[in-house]
Amino acid sequence: MAGETPSRKRRLRRPKPEAAHQGGTGPSADAAASAGHSPAVLPSDGPQDDDGRGRPASLEAAQTAGPATGAGRLSLVKRGVRAGGQGVKTSLAFVADQIIENAPRIPVRDLATLRAQFPGLTPEELADKLIAGAAAGTSTVGAGVGAAAMLPVPPAMPAELAAEIVGVAAIELKLIAELYEVYGLRPPGTLKERSTAYLTSWTEERGVDVTKPSTYKNVALGGGLRRELRQQIMKRTVRNLPNLIPFLVGAAVGAAMNRRDTKKLAERIRKDLRSRQVPWDALPELPPLEQSALPPAAAALPRELGR
Repeated sequence: MAGETPSRKRRLRRPKPEAAHQGGTGPSADAAASAGHSPAVLPSDGPQDDDGRGRPASLEAAQTAGPATGAGRLSLVKRGVRAGGQGVKTSLAFVADQIIENAPRIPVRDLATLRAQFPGLTPEELADKLIAGAAAGTSTVGAGVGAAAMLPVPPAMPAELAAEIVGVAAIELKLIAELYEVYGLRPPGTLKERSTAYLTSWTEERGVDVTKPSTYKNVALGGGLRRELRQQIMKRTVRNLPNLIPFLVGAAVGAAMNRRDTKKLAERIRKDLRSRQVPWDALPELPPLEQSALPPAAAALPRELGR
């Protein structure tokens, strides 16, 4: 009612046990037993040593639940970096193996075939024609990967980049092999040995001296070619990252970058080959190039690497 003093909140009290005091100042034995087993008894504020209960146990559980110190967090970061680095190494090794496996399977036209397809051209004009065609091919691959970046499938991007690198490498290896034919510098040896020379040129971005096969064969046998190949693949991967820009911007960027990189690689190798060029009229009659019966392997990362 108005004018009355509002009543204060009453303090909640525990219900009294049914057994009342029968005289004396302390609780009876039955009341003590009831209070000890009743769920309504409030926990005390003091420390408790019960197993898993009380403040000491709570603090210990909080400390063991996760790293509470800077050293613990740093250890987690280091483990994550090591795991990521191992994944990168595995991916690079896989792409390098794909390129090495594909190299002998790439169809290469010999000089007689090239001159028949492009009659009346000089060696320089024929080289220009081959470089322009290869640049257009790698540009198409880069545009395709850039367009695929628009799709809402981010886990597939590592596989897309790997497929792009393997596809571009196949086009550029074919170009390199045919430039060797145009300048009259076919590497001696078997199909595998010639493929090693082309791989060395692609990896080191230079023309190898075919009169000294040991300069590139020893590198391959010693494992140096694979190491340099992984480094080249890493450089290509970093350069191809802008291809993943969405809204078709990545497609334009990928096409332009691949065209530029292919032309730059071809001009470097062409300069070295031109310095050791053998004129066509001085060339002995060469046998047709043997071709691998197997098509190039598909370029896609394994499922565990493409996650």
